[in-house]
Amino acid sequence: MLSTLEQRILKGVGLLLIVGLAGTVIFLNRLGVNVGYAPTQPILFSHKKHAGDNQIPCMYCHANADKSRHATVPELSVCMNCHSVVKTDSPLIQQVQKAYKENKPIEWIKVHDLPDFVFFNHKRHMAKGIDCATCHGDVKNMDKITQVETLNMGFCVNCHRENKAPTDCYTCHH
Repeated sequence: MLSTLEQRILKGVGLLLIVGLAGTVIFLNRLGVNVGYAPTQPILFSHKKHAGDNQIPCMYCHANADKSRHATVPELSVCMNCHSVVKTDSPLIQQVQKAYKENKPIEWIKVHDLPDFVFFNHKRHMAKGIDCATCHGDVKNMDKITQVETLNMGFCVNCHRENKAPTDCYTCHH
């Protein structure tokens, strides 16, 4: 027989284990879920102004998205296609021009970041006609890019099921 003190200790340890396990499950379930993440970029950039108001297609700047796994952040030369003559008096544009002239890349902060073990291919999704907004949200109305979807496994698997796309593990994990 256990003494009352031993029984209390066992109950306390059991309760701690249950709370710890629940906390671990909640933590792991939220891992990589960055909904609402909207970091401050080194230079303010409005997708609303560019993609929305001026109707510049996503592919103008993210030109590799239909050819590559990655959509990539555009080179400064892409920005300079317009901004060598457009809004040249803007302090923000002058920062871009200065970096371009000095051949220094702007250190943009990645917003939609998947874990390294996930293989996501923009090219395949674009070839199937999946709109950028499906994962990235209504970018055309965002002054500041914000992650609007979880981009976790459940989000991807649900989309694959809805679109009758492969759901085997090796589709995304290599």
